[in-house]
Amino acid sequence: MASSLRAAAINWTKLSVSLPQETVASLQAFRKRNDEVKRILGELKEQNTTVDFSRYRKVLKNQAVVDQAEKAISGFKPIAYNLDAQLNAINQFETKAVAKAEKTVQQIEKELKDLQATLTNIESSRPIEQLTVDDIIVAKPEITKNIEESLQKGNFSIPGYKEKFGDISYF
Repeated sequence: MASSLRAAAINWTKLSVSLPQETVASLQAFRKRNDEVKRILGELKEQNTTVDFSRYRKVLKNQAVVDQAEKAISGFKPIAYNLDAQLNAINQFETKAVAKAEKTVQQIEKELKDLQATLTNIESSRPIEQLTVDDIIVAKPEITKNIEESLQKGNFSIPGYKEKFGDISYF
């Protein structure tokens, strides 16, 4: 009963929006199978389970078979199993799964918030055609340091430049 209350408390639409499509599909398939099993169980519980032995005595010639069947059915006592250990294991697994799902939802919400901030930053930035050398130096001050080190070492060529743009020296 407690697990069904917890399941009812889950916001399935919010959860399905934040999960990957494969997970959502398998979750929906599981829920569909679960609902179908609950429906079948309800139908089976409503069915009549008594056996009309008087009808079988009228139809069958061998009364001993009917007597044996009646004796077997009336003497049948179902064995009661202690399911507490299995139910506790299922409840623990369910608790862990729900906690992990909530943690995943929080993680995805955080990532979405970061991605939205990055997108806003990209949309509000200036086009590259409007950038100046001073803007680039302010954004990446290590470029100036690298250029100064190269000049001090007497290295006036940039590694990979000739491979990318070709050699334009005609001297």
